[in-house]
Amino acid sequence: MHQITVIGLGAGDLEQLSVGTYRSLKEASMIMARTEQHPVISELRSEGIKIESFDEIYEQHDAFHVVYEKIVEALITVSESQPVTYVVPGHPLVAEQTIQLLIEKEKQGHVELDIVGGNSFLDPIFAALRIDPIEGFQLLDGTDFSKDDVKMRQHILIGQVYDAFVASEVKLSLMEKYPYDHPVTIVTAAGSRDEKLTTIPLFELDRETEINNLTTVYVPPVEAREERLKEWATFREIIAKLRSPEGCPWDREQTHVTLKKYLIEEAHELLEAIEHEDDEGMIEELGDILLQVFLHAQIGEDDGYFTIEDVLHSIGDKMIRRHPHVFGDGEVENAEQVVQNWQEIKASETGERQSLLEGQERYASSLLTSFNYQKEAAKVGFDWPNIDGAFEKFEEEWNEFQEEVKMGVKEKQLDELGDVLFTIVNIARFLKLSPEEAMIHANQKFKSRFAYVEQCVQEGKGHFSDYRLDELEQFWQQGKRKENPQ
Repeated sequence: MHQITVIGLGAGDLEQLSVGTYRSLKEASMIMARTEQHPVISELRSEGIKIESFDEIYEQHDAFHVVYEKIVEALITVSESQPVTYVVPGHPLVAEQTIQLLIEKEKQGHVELDIVGGNSFLDPIFAALRIDPIEGFQLLDGTDFSKDDVKMRQHILIGQVYDAFVASEVKLSLMEKYPYDHPVTIVTAAGSRDEKLTTIPLFELDRETEINNLTTVYVPPVEAREERLKEWATFREIIAKLRSPEGCPWDREQTHVTLKKYLIEEAHELLEAIEHEDDEGMIEELGDILLQVFLHAQIGEDDGYFTIEDVLHSIGDKMIRRHPHVFGDGEVENAEQVVQNWQEIKASETGERQSLLEGQERYASSLLTSFNYQKEAAKVGFDWPNIDGAFEKFEEEWNEFQEEVKMGVKEKQLDELGDVLFTIVNIARFLKLSPEEAMIHANQKFKSRFAYVEQCVQEGKGHFSDYRLDELEQFWQQGKRKENPQ
């Protein structure tokens, strides 16, 4: 195994190389370049230095990670028979994936490296753009770029934007967060005599013709809060401001308890939007629910008990732990097995329960509590063999309720009414229907039809007292027919 010497060619032309680096290149017996798309390569060749490049591998593969792996494999193969000098643009340890792969191979004992420094493209970039990195900057890889990587209040430098295809992918990701006309600067050959800066609106990024191996895309920071509303950090900032001494008196007064009713209301409004397949409504209602989450987290932070990071850690840890078939080596065949595994993992986490029904209460909904109780009991065989038993039980409870109505004792009537509702929930469970959704749908239906009755009254005699019940019933039936014109 021979040594691979890694040399950075800097960000510009031959004049920027140190004397020591130049001598090393002149004395090297075998030089291989990641790409010949760099001004120093042509200048060295003009002096008679022989250099082979891996550009052919780029043409053979569509994915960059495959290209980098193939380059590393080729380097190691060549190094088995002779020493190799491997040259890369810029500094070897700045935005060079092949070097990181070589370092991993070195740790595994497959290769020996001698990494020689080179001028990074960062210093000339900072000079060209006149920015101070102490203000905060991000260096991102254009070939592996995601909108989630971006922090909009920082200077963003995106390297390895080789061509229009990469530029297009970067543009589309950036437009998920930035305005379409946000200014971006294309910096080419920073620090060299060919240095060029071109500022354009974001939507034109992939239309720029001068994009090559020496291109870096600069995205300036966004300071205005209203222009970075698509960032989580901005929303957290807004909620913290509302809860601050200089914020909103109403928001400052809220507690976990006072907010309970609003969370229930927002959840129901989201269900309504889903029922109507209203995408815009879902966006709004999901935002309202997110507001509740952030408000509770901010209250927790203000009181010194927990933060939004604790909430994220808790749910993220749970999702990973309870999905071993996704994040581990577990295997499942279908969705039913996923649910079974979830319940088994959940049981192992919570330990032995005193009752199977423990933890199944849903204080915001008695219907859901009944549903959960019956579902847990059914798991251990405490259930009717089929739906016929559930219907028979309903008939029994309904008759008992009618008897109590005749007797006139309110406490017993209340008790029997509860039994009737409980049996209806049981029937819903057998039919795999959500009693909560059914009740929401019934309420919405009643609201819609009664609104039509109100409209008819207002357009007619003006007061409910002016109509008989049978006349109001006619309006109700008309409203019902309008919902189902067939």
